[in-house]
Amino acid sequence: MTAHCPEDPSLERHFKGHRDAVTSVDFSLNTKQLASGSMDSCLMVWHMKPQTRAYRFAGHKDAITCVNFSPSGHLLASGSRDKTVRIWVPNVKGESTVFRAHTATVRSVHFCSDGQSLVTASDDKTVKVWSTHRQKFLFSLSQHINWVRCAKFSPDGRLIVSASDDKTVKLWDKTSRECVHSYCEHGGFVTYVDFHPSGTCIAAAGMDNTVKVWDVRTHRLLQHYQLHSAAVNALSFHPSGNYLVTASSDSTLKILDLMEGRLLYTLHGHQGPATTVAFSRTGEYFASGGSDEQVMVWKSNFDVVDYGEVLRVQRPPATRASSSGTLTVSILEQRLTLTEDKLKQCLENQQLIMQRTTP
Repeated sequence: MTAHCPEDPSLERHFKGHRDAVTSVDFSLNTKQLASGSMDSCLMVWHMKPQTRAYRFAGHKDAITCVNFSPSGHLLASGSRDKTVRIWVPNVKGESTVFRAHTATVRSVHFCSDGQSLVTASDDKTVKVWSTHRQKFLFSLSQHINWVRCAKFSPDGRLIVSASDDKTVKLWDKTSRECVHSYCEHGGFVTYVDFHPSGTCIAAAGMDNTVKVWDVRTHRLLQHYQLHSAAVNALSFHPSGNYLVTASSDSTLKILDLMEGRLLYTLHGHQGPATTVAFSRTGEYFASGGSDEQVMVWKSNFDVVDYGEVLRVQRPPATRASSSGTLTVSILEQRLTLTEDKLKQCLENQQLIMQRTTP
């Protein structure tokens, strides 16, 4: 049973230090650090512990468009208009390695869940995959016919999804390097895309002010939201998979309940376009950035109790006997199955509603 907190999401704190629009935000695994990239060409690493100085990393020669922490939190990737990708060690020294293979602005960087690979997307119309540790370019995926704004690995690392100004979202098989499917329902440039934590769905945001959710197994459009009054620039799934947060040029953030298929909250904080948004790895917080140079950290205040339990179940204490470890896993499997069933039921309900409303 989901225990809902009655409180609305609340602004926890905001960080000032960038001298131009914030383009991207991401939390480290333990939520102790928050990275942000900006048009000012600087990468900032903020500490969630109060009164701790932020790190400012300079190295890129032009605007930073994207940032992503590695799964362990020991590395931080950034992409830039200077056509390069940098991998940083997010400590006081701020040393970095440069990856060069794109011939235009790099729009997106994302680590695979095992930390071994990195996927990048660029205005050169390609998606590229790199080996993190060998610091080597591996291969390109090149069927898009316009700028590629975003590319992400699936949670299991087998698939890659990309979003482009050619108005398509493409799903790729990492092993065969083939395009498995193209989703063409957007009426404008597709700005952002990501996988649901279960790996079974993707959500994409567009310049046509919409958010669309597809099933990657059947390729069916499951949900369609037209809630913003301007372009949707970014989105992020809550780790439970039950919620989605969006950031839009209409200056608002919106939180959607995916189970119910409805809008839960509209948050006003940024002056001007909200350009980026990301949940922390536990879902307790989310961060947003905007053209107002601000980085804001919000406390989610929803589903915390329920998801906290799942997290505890996921980590069997090493000292316990192995039999209880098996029990823990089976409890988690039951929970996950329940969530999948709930999702399936919700999607079926939505299909019925759509059938009723379609003449």
